[in-house]
Amino acid sequence: MAIKGSLREASLPDVIQLLHLGRRTGCLAITDRQNLGYIWFEEGRISFASIVNRRDRLGDMLVRHQRITREQLEHAVDTQATDRESRLGEILVSMGALTLEELQEYVRLQVEEAVYYLFTWTTGTFNFEAGVRPEGQESLPSINPEWLLLEGARRVDEWSLIEKKIPSFDLLFTADESHQPEEGVPLSEAQQQLLPLLDGTRDVQQLVDESGLVEFEVGKALYGLITAGYVRRTGTRAPHVVSRASDARIDEHRNLGIAFYRTGMLDEALREFRRVAELRPQEGSAPFYLGLIFVKRGEWEEAVTAFQQAVEKGGPRPAALHNLAFALEQLDRLDDAEAAYGEAAARARDEWRIQLGWAATALRRGDAAAARGRLARVRELLGERPAPARWYWLDTLARAAAEDADGALDSAQAAVVAHPRRATLRNNLAVLLELRGDAPAAERELRAGLEEDATLPQLSKNMGDLLYRAGRYDDAKDSYERAARLDPGLGDDLHFKLGNIAHRARAADKAREHWTRAIELNPSHQLARANLDMLQVVR
Repeated sequence: MAIKGSLREASLPDVIQLLHLGRRTGCLAITDRQNLGYIWFEEGRISFASIVNRRDRLGDMLVRHQRITREQLEHAVDTQATDRESRLGEILVSMGALTLEELQEYVRLQVEEAVYYLFTWTTGTFNFEAGVRPEGQESLPSINPEWLLLEGARRVDEWSLIEKKIPSFDLLFTADESHQPEEGVPLSEAQQQLLPLLDGTRDVQQLVDESGLVEFEVGKALYGLITAGYVRRTGTRAPHVVSRASDARIDEHRNLGIAFYRTGMLDEALREFRRVAELRPQEGSAPFYLGLIFVKRGEWEEAVTAFQQAVEKGGPRPAALHNLAFALEQLDRLDDAEAAYGEAAARARDEWRIQLGWAATALRRGDAAAARGRLARVRELLGERPAPARWYWLDTLARAAAEDADGALDSAQAAVVAHPRRATLRNNLAVLLELRGDAPAAERELRAGLEEDATLPQLSKNMGDLLYRAGRYDDAKDSYERAARLDPGLGDDLHFKLGNIAHRARAADKAREHWTRAIELNPSHQLARANLDMLQVVR
């Protein structure tokens, strides 16, 4: 069951409650304007949460609770800069700054604070992807969402008051020197921490970053100071000038773009990478990611243009050339694809994926010998690793194109053994078995393929053909109609045979409809025209 929608129609607490009651496992992605956050669930309980481009609060939280020193945190951050694979908490444990049990306690607090902040998002969208788990996370907490929902509701109520005085995080505030707290006036620890920073040069987001406090704590403390008259609003942060865009700002757009892309939120990813391209027009990374987005959307002309720009600006990197070649292949620009694959292969001689794509292009160009040579190179590069399903699919087709019927059948049979759940591989085997005259075995493979994936129209079409040739017209009709529903433009042959079956059943109007459709798909289909003329004579 897909769970996605707008936060205006379903609040985040409602969505979390739904996932909790359904005991779902997976990742909930939430957007709010240009922000992106994640909440991971394990059997309906929250196991992790993060917000893209939000500074990691774990270290600040540990310092604030006096569990580690500022010097220990800085040392851990410096260590992480040279060891990106390790997380900050793991480094602190390895340093002996805190125990694993203490780390787990504070990770739980970090997750809770992230969820509370996400509760304040009221616009945008949400999308739940089942089965996804957070990468690189061990000893995750298991949090009952109901506890967070209760505390979150209280905080959201407070936020509604806070937002009346702090409607956005780009506002500047200054401490009023003429009106400061008198001796004995109690200020919270957060308020005491913020006052020295309120000099009119830092917006609210900078106060969050520099204080190490979470957004709610800063908002609540600032709200109290404003209400008491100790602090006043003095302006709004100036918008970023494109020509002076900071590296940090560009990184924010890039990180958001990558996160949106990985979550399948392509429109949002497109927006972020276009912004990166505007801010850094000389770089090749933004066009590369734009190309990947266009590939996902099936916009091949745009993908080719983007990858060409990536090559021009970022140099002829194998990844850009590989993707350029793939996009060119989709446009049937096979000679250009062949050249791009060749250059990519020359620059990355040990990358089997490039060789595999290059083999596919050779096959489409009718060069079965080149395809088989490149497929052999893929197996060489893979070594002891198993070949992917696409390798078997291409190998079977390449052997068949080279008129190696026995080799094609052997390859198709090996494919099904290696990847028994791939319906396309069973389809190939069924075609070859029927060519060998073993129709019962071919039917068994087609039925097994349909059990694995009934949405592949070619499987239903091939099943219809097999049944049609066997004279089992009612069964063939069901398979053909299923194929036509899955892909209305599948082919003129399908509608021609459906017309024949309808004519046998004396359903003249239905026969006319299908034969007419066959001619629409293939105006040179003479048999369909002859059958239509026959119907006219009969009338």
